[in-house]
Amino acid sequence: MTESRAAENNEAVDAHALAELSRLRGSIDNIDAAIVHMLAERFKCTQEVGRLKAEYRLPAADPGREREQIERLRELAENARLDPAFAEKFLNFIIAEVIRHHETIARA
Repeated sequence: MTESRAAENNEAVDAHALAELSRLRGSIDNIDAAIVHMLAERFKCTQEVGRLKAEYRLPAADPGREREQIERLRELAENARLDPAFAEKFLNFIIAEVIRHHETIARA
């Protein structure tokens, strides 16, 4: 292969790689937006739960429910071929934030 032909191949591969990279990043951006919107909806629901708990003087945390949710999410993650440990860490982060919100609502 001549040097100019090799350069043409590299340019074509580079253009193809850049186009594919751009397409994939666009998909990632769309998924990130969907995740943010889904989290916002989830937190709207948990805010309502927090108001109910405050009204009836229930504790902000519910360890039994949290265990069930973690088990459920780990199974969902396995079925989706996502690392269950990652899914659990993600849910624990969300649960901690929800509990914080519930405690704030209860103090109000």
